[in-house]
Amino acid sequence: MNVAQMLAHCCVTYEMVYEDKHPKPGLFMKLILKMLVKNKVVSEIPYKHNNPTAPAFLITGERDFNTEKARLIAYIQKTQQLGEKAFDGRESHSFGSLTITEWSNMFYKHIDHHLTQFGC
Repeated sequence: MNVAQMLAHCCVTYEMVYEDKHPKPGLFMKLILKMLVKNKVVSEIPYKHNNPTAPAFLITGERDFNTEKARLIAYIQKTQQLGEKAFDGRESHSFGSLTITEWSNMFYKHIDHHLTQFGC
């Protein structure tokens, strides 16, 4: 994954919050995600390297660095402008209702994980 693809990959989390472009998991898959994945994603424990990636997050085509950078910045700014109260109990794409802390952990950990990969 190059840097532009990484930025596009990081945008997927926000696309799942703000856009209706990724199919939601079915009831059975959502149960599996809540039981096996949710805590790894929303806890304060950093992600391990080389974890499996959900299909929606796989970015294979070439991406424009400036476009993806601008998209990610816009998503972060939108999240900041909405404020934490907008996320209290908000339903996530895959894990059901999350607390403010769980949303914050998820947003932060994902970006931090990938920025550290590229030495940022």
